[in-house]
This record gives sequence, structure tokens and C-alpha cells, in this order.
Amino acid sequence: MGNVSQQQPYPWPSASATGVGSWPGEDPDEAMRTVLGELPDLPHLPELPGRGAGADMIGRTAGLLVELPVEVQPTGWRVADTPGRDLARAGGFLAYDLDALTEHAHTYEGSLKIQVAGPWTMAASVELRNGQRLVSDPGAARDLVESHLEGVLAHLADVRTRAPHARVIVQVDEPSLPAVLVGSLPTASGYGLLPAVDRVRVETVLRSLFAALTEAGAVPAVHCCAPSVPVDLLRRSGAGAIGLDAHVIGRDHDEMIGTAVEDGVGFMLGVVPSVDGPEMSDPARNVDPVRELWNRLGFGPDLLSRAVVATPSCGLAGASPRHARAALRAVRDGARVLRDEPRT
Repeated sequence: MGNVSQQQPYPWPSASATGVGSWPGEDPDEAMRTVLGELPDLPHLPELPGRGAGADMIGRTAGLLVELPVEVQPTGWRVADTPGRDLARAGGFLAYDLDALTEHAHTYEGSLKIQVAGPWTMAASVELRNGQRLVSDPGAARDLVESHLEGVLAHLADVRTRAPHARVIVQVDEPSLPAVLVGSLPTASGYGLLPAVDRVRVETVLRSLFAALTEAGAVPAVHCCAPSVPVDLLRRSGAGAIGLDAHVIGRDHDEMIGTAVEDGVGFMLGVVPSVDGPEMSDPARNVDPVRELWNRLGFGPDLLSRAVVATPSCGLAGASPRHARAALRAVRDGARVLRDEPRT
């Protein structure tokens, strides 16, 4: 791979660590305090899906949609005629989280990450009134994309008033993106598959969102911990950073990742288990997949800790509070290894 400018301005300090988004428990105040304490260089606004419907990734972002009300059905979130108590609950949860941000981060001056579900994951997850996924109807999908863009920009403006000195990174969570691209989403009956969405259409929608976030002064990032992340598509769409699980990306991603690094894209790489299990490895072993990737790509070791942020492999909502805290400490230690011992 070629040379990358030594002065590449990444949206975070060298040797940073951060969380993916979700967090165990139900207390936004405690969660925000913990994240700010454990991740001083790149804290994020924690999401607490343990509180129930409306605090989950889809419901939380559904609460941001403009003039597109949804409600909870036994199968999930579905388009509704008018806003009801489900949306009110989602808005209430987010208001508590933002109040905790105001309380603890109003004087914070570094980079701060917030997360929203992306337009394609929303289209794959929210149902039309007939029970089919919204992504199956191009007109409805277009309406969702416009509503989502407007809502996300309003949310960003709100976050800005609460942490006015922070540099905001907006992480767009797109776990369903690979399924949308290859046509592997089941139909409502479960017996068929929805057709793939055209890649050009997918890229155009993401490019519009990322361009709008950039214009609003934020850094657009995208996260997907599936094995088949379309890194090239995300790079072309204008993502300033891409979040992946370092343990599931294979060598077939090397060229795409290398091209993105050459383009100045930063990476948030998952190195620590997001759920309880065996004891965590020592910090050096945790980041071995990242160091091996970097060695294969052939970039200078000094670039590693600037271009790459260490994260848990996915959100921590399914972990015990003890494991979640340990995971944040582990990614912080891992980030230091990437700086001090970039070679395996």
C-alpha cells in the first residue's frame, strides 16, 4: 500500500478507544458517567436497550423520524397512522439520555460519538401496515430516507446545544446493510426473500446522509459488525470512519481496507468480546488481529494508533455491568498497545 500523509487529521486523538453504543442497565446518568470516566479521549452517548421498546436501536431512531409515526407490534416496529405512546416512550428515553449528556459533558471539549440506526437498517427493520418490510416498497423507502435525514440532523443540532464544545462523530449503525445488498432479508411470510436493493441506490442514500452530516460540521462514521461489510461502498459514500469487528473480517477485506486507509478513512475495530465469557486476554493478544492486519497492509507502524480506534466487538447491552466496565478498560489498554507496540 502507498504512503499516507503523516499529518492526516483523524477525528480523535492518537491511541483512542471507544464503545460501539449500547450499554447494560437502565440508568442513563450512571452510564454516561462511566463512559466519560473510562473513555476520556472518545466517549460516546450510551444506549440502554434494557429499558424496553423505544430504547432499542430501531425504536430510538424511529423516535427521530419526522412525520413518519411508527408503533410496536408483536413482530416489531410498524408504520402507524398517528404518533402514539410507543413513540412518546422512545422520545422520553432519549430525553433522559440527552439530559445525562448535558449534566456530565456540557464542558467537554474533545471528540464525542453518538449513534443512530442507518436508513437501510431502518428500512429493513420497520414494517409497512401489511407486515412487509419497508425496504420492499421503493416509494415508502424514499419517504423513510427523507424523514430519517431530517430527524438525524435535528438530533445532531440538539446534541450540539448540550455539549457545545465537543466535536461530534455521528456513527450510523447499519447491521442490516449486507442483507439489503445481497437480498437475504425474509419476506413477511418467512418463505421467500426480498430482492436485493440496487447498490447504486444504496450508495446514493448513504452519500446524501454523510454529506449532510459533514456539511453540518459532524464527522460521518458507519458501523457494521457483520462479516461481509461493503467497505468500498462505505468509503465511496463518504464515511470518515468505519467500524468493524476485527475478528470476523478476513483477508479478502485487506485491499478494501487498505484503499480506505490511503483515502484517510479511520477505522474503529472491535477487539474485545462484547458479552461475558472466558476471562479477557491480555491487551497485546486482544489487538493481535489489528496488528496482523496492519502488517499485511504494509502501512507504517506510527500510523496505526492514529488511524485505528480500539472498541469492543459490538454493543455491550448483553454483558454484565462488570464485563462492560472491564471491556472498556481492555479497549483502552489495547489502544495503548497499538501505539507502543504496533508490531506483533
